Amino acid sequence: KRDSVRQRLSNLDFSYSDPVPNFDRSKVKGLVATLINIDPSQYPKSTALEIAAGGRLYNVVVEDERVGEQLLQRGNLKKRVTLIPLNKIRAFAASAQKLSTASQVSRGKAQLALQLVGYEPDVSNAMSYVFGDVLICEDAETAKAVTFHQQINMKSVTINGDVYDPSGTISGGSAPQSSGILIKVQELKQVEGALQDAKALLQKLEQDEQRNSSLRSAWMTAKRELEIKTHELTLLEQQIGGGNAARIKNDIIDLEKRLVELRESGQQASERRKEAEQECKKLEKDMNEFKTNKDGKLKQLKAEVSQQKAELHGLTVKLKEQQKALQTAQMELEQMQSDIETSHASSAEALEAIKVHQSELGKLTKALDSAKTLHREVSAQLQAELATLARFDEEVKGLDTAITRIKEAITDLEVTIKKSEHEIQVAQKEKASSEAHIGSLEKHHPWIQEDKRKFGKPGTAYDYDNVNIPQTKEKAKELEELQKGMKKKINPKVMNMIDTVEKKEAELKKNLLIVLGDKTKIEETIDQLDVLKLEALEKTWTKVSKDFGDIFGDLLPGNSAKLQYAESGNISAGLEVKVQLGSIWKQSLTELSGGQRSLIALSLIMSLLQFKPAPMYILDEVDAALDLSHTQHIGELFRNRFKGSQFIVVSLKDGLFNNANVLFRTKFRDGTSIVERITQRSGGAPATNGRR
Repeated sequence: KRDSVRQRLSNLDFSYSDPVPNFDRSKVKGLVATLINIDPSQYPKSTALEIAAGGRLYNVVVEDERVGEQLLQRGNLKKRVTLIPLNKIRAFAASAQKLSTASQVSRGKAQLALQLVGYEPDVSNAMSYVFGDVLICEDAETAKAVTFHQQINMKSVTINGDVYDPSGTISGGSAPQSSGILIKVQELKQVEGALQDAKALLQKLEQDEQRNSSLRSAWMTAKRELEIKTHELTLLEQQIGGGNAARIKNDIIDLEKRLVELRESGQQASERRKEAEQECKKLEKDMNEFKTNKDGKLKQLKAEVSQQKAELHGLTVKLKEQQKALQTAQMELEQMQSDIETSHASSAEALEAIKVHQSELGKLTKALDSAKTLHREVSAQLQAELATLARFDEEVKGLDTAITRIKEAITDLEVTIKKSEHEIQVAQKEKASSEAHIGSLEKHHPWIQEDKRKFGKPGTAYDYDNVNIPQTKEKAKELEELQKGMKKKINPKVMNMIDTVEKKEAELKKNLLIVLGDKTKIEETIDQLDVLKLEALEKTWTKVSKDFGDIFGDLLPGNSAKLQYAESGNISAGLEVKVQLGSIWKQSLTELSGGQRSLIALSLIMSLLQFKPAPMYILDEVDAALDLSHTQHIGELFRNRFKGSQFIVVSLKDGLFNNANVLFRTKFRDGTSIVERITQRSGGAPATNGRR
């Protein structure tokens, strides 16, 4: 999408090569059109902004003229461009008073073009240069009202693209071919902004990907291995728990339990059989006794027989039930034995599979053990590293403590040093004060310097060992009292005052000498400047007087003029204008007519301008008091004597028209000013180009 928009804006393509190595491309801001931001609510006014900017929309903004010069000379530009150096461009923005008046006149329908665009602060001068003097109006009536208002007098553009100029011209019609280019630029900026955001996000994701790729790959590998081992273990458990061998084994355990129960029932039946045999023996004994006691025994036996029959019947029923159960158990036992044989074969196969799985499980166990061993080793290494780090931390803490202690000691030493330095400074100050006091005493008491060599020597008045100190102190007190009494009559500060006055006198004398020397130098400089001034005046007078006479002769053929000293030999007293008409030198300018005086004034002005030419002159109806022949001479004078200068002349006479390269004729017709541009050709026929 960005490439598509760029293809549609191919005329905004500005490419260049670095003019110097390590060239800072941020100094080239870009085309004006690409530096503008327009709010979507202002899109309807984009056409007016394009027309207001005109060709400046394709100017290139650079930081300074040096960057622009480098681009033009060594930038390998593919097309001609106009550069706007930010440090040289003269920005123009309408005054607040004009904008306030325009807002009142238009009732809010006119805005400064600069207020409708957004831009970076560093290019504000360029934007003021492009949009600072144009108003954007909502309709033609508003544009006409603000453009031709006396207090506004600013160029305006309507939303439809019509241009109203204060000079009186109006242009408009169909929309320009570049209509919509600013909106396309905004679309390109939005697309490029989205692209930059996407690139930044992609770069961040790639950095995260690179940073986490090793960790993620290791984690994925470990995860896959764990899933594989877990799946294999689950399969083994399912094979072992859900196979035929396990089911048959469980059936065997149930059958063995049931066989034990049946054997216990058989033993119980055997015990009952023994009891029945004993009972039969008892019956036989009773039968023998019955023979002896037939009646009694018969009754007893009948009763017992009845009882035994009942018991026998119950036992018979139980025996039949047990026999049936035994037969069923034997059949089940046979079936189970066959099943056991089948199960043994299946068990053998299962055992083989179990062995295989056990071997694989052993391998996995070994792998797990090795992994655990490796984990323990790594953990041990980690613990060792942590211990090392902890030891290092302790050492660092110890070093920090030692550093802190050393810093404190250094601080204490610095404090001690500062105290010592302060004491030394105090001692030096006291020493200097003492030396100054000694010097002051020696200065005020010359005898000290004279008798200094006698101080402390025996046999002199300054033998301190032989001096009676108490007596000397008493004498000093007496002298102090005498001095105090004399203070009322004698000023003790007189000597100090005399010294101060003498110092001021010496300083004033020194300053006086300096002032006198400076005065001499200034007078010499003034004399030199006067000489240079007179030389410059003489040189200027000679040149201007000659050109004055020549120009007056051109304007009024057969006559001459000159500048002469007002006082003989002294140019500083001033100059007088002398005019020669024919062979007679006039004594005063009052003898001349008004037209002649106008020619004299114009000749003097032109001679001064010719002494120091300017690139452009603007003259407003200088020929108003002259006839056509003199006007013709003035036009020839401009053409012949000022070939390196350009004249903009306002005139109503043909004498100047005939010598002009280009004429602009202004007429007022139907309430609108009409300007006609006429280019003078060599054949004398003018070419007319009218604008309305």
